[in-house]
Amino acid sequence: MNPGQKIIVIGSGIGGLVSALVLAKHGYKVQVLEKNHQIGGSLQVFSRDRKVFDTGVHYVGGLDKGENLYRIFKYLGIYDDLKMKRLDEHAFDIIRLANGKTVSHGIGYQNFTEQLKASFPENAGDIDQIVHEIQIYCTYFPLYNIELESEINYVEHTEVLEVGAWEHLASLTDNEDLIKVILGSGPLYAGIKGVTPFYVVALILNSFIKGSYRFINGGSQIAKLLKKKISENGGEVLKRKEVTGANFSESGTIESVICSDGSEFSCDFVISNLHPKETINLLGRERFKTAYTNRVNALPNTIASFMVYLSLHENTLPYFNSNYYDYFTDNIWNEEFHFSEDWPQMTFTSAQVSKNTKEYAESVSVMCYLDFNEFKTWEDSVRTIVKEGTREEAYEAFKKACEERILARLEERFPGIRSKVKNCYSSTPVTYRDYVSTPNGSMYGIQKDFKHTHKTQINTKTHIPNLFLTGQNIIFHGILGATIGALVTSFNFVNNKQVIEKIKMYD
Repeated sequence: MNPGQKIIVIGSGIGGLVSALVLAKHGYKVQVLEKNHQIGGSLQVFSRDRKVFDTGVHYVGGLDKGENLYRIFKYLGIYDDLKMKRLDEHAFDIIRLANGKTVSHGIGYQNFTEQLKASFPENAGDIDQIVHEIQIYCTYFPLYNIELESEINYVEHTEVLEVGAWEHLASLTDNEDLIKVILGSGPLYAGIKGVTPFYVVALILNSFIKGSYRFINGGSQIAKLLKKKISENGGEVLKRKEVTGANFSESGTIESVICSDGSEFSCDFVISNLHPKETINLLGRERFKTAYTNRVNALPNTIASFMVYLSLHENTLPYFNSNYYDYFTDNIWNEEFHFSEDWPQMTFTSAQVSKNTKEYAESVSVMCYLDFNEFKTWEDSVRTIVKEGTREEAYEAFKKACEERILARLEERFPGIRSKVKNCYSSTPVTYRDYVSTPNGSMYGIQKDFKHTHKTQINTKTHIPNLFLTGQNIIFHGILGATIGALVTSFNFVNNKQVIEKIKMYD
């Protein structure tokens, strides 16, 4: 592979944009093709009542000076232009259990540990051991620590991948409330009892302990800055370019991709930021080995969500610089995701932060898990700004019913909040599917399962010689996970040692 060759990136999620920027910085001719009117995937925002709402990214970790995402963003050249607000030092997350127990997560390990011990003084020894385990598990993942290799790593010690989160914590403490509080931010990674590995919890929780931030006026600024840097390095990011197929050579390589508007883009290589299942469907099952196709199609994906966006009356709700995870059931990590009399059993609540935010919040976002099958009636409909489809009145009525349930739950934990709401907007699993192109509106892609670790590992290389994958399914999800995954993808084209050494310079 040589600089100067042309690479097409399908999809402008952060994985696609970071891959494109790294390659553009190394001289490759890169074009990113995005089907929507807005780039960024889950970084997309929208505006209502002159307020900006995030659709998928509400806060990010690992951004304190010297931490992993800080250093990568510095290398990419976007950190200094990001507008962020650091979350509450003593309560970046607040977990409120159904039994009334409320515990805060603090930034920094000393702070994090002290907060837990203040709530569970009788389990101080257990807490020390749990915190130690979180830190130890993180050392098994070199690239997460901006290293290419380490003395201990998950490749040589695959057993670290095969430990269940709930099960491991239960072996370290018999206090179930303590377990629930540590796993209370599970909606960040769709935690499920008996499925989610402990390493996923460790990597994600560790990153938030090491610097949690909200993005002022939304996370789309990351995508815009990445696009700017791609352009400065000779690349292009094109919107409203939905890739619908490809032309193949006799040897089975992709020669060009075709878009829905009839345009065609020649290429030497293709990187797909789409879900692996969507990539297979796009390019044709016959182009992939049957065993691979069957494995990918059989993998369960993480749950979908129903989002509510609240525009508030001016100067009515004091701004809260924390995220709230509220549970209305004792079955944390085993909640009911179907619409029932008890739904929702969990809410994640976050105040948006804008350049005008001071004493009062302007808007609030609320996320609840909801099974895609509740919207199966409308699965064949598509509605985006580019494709202005319609959905029947029954769809709108069901949305209103879901909104009402969520508002009722909010009122339980934020008494009086309904009177402060000016307007309520919402998005459903089919909305998320249409805009982000994940199967059944899955929030975090393929579900990691500690009992089937090898099945859920997706290689960046595919059976099509010049096709590679990137995005949240490669390593793990979220801004940090997808960014690290993008580095792994780019290492197929550039010298990984050189890139890592440059990133390590930013300490």
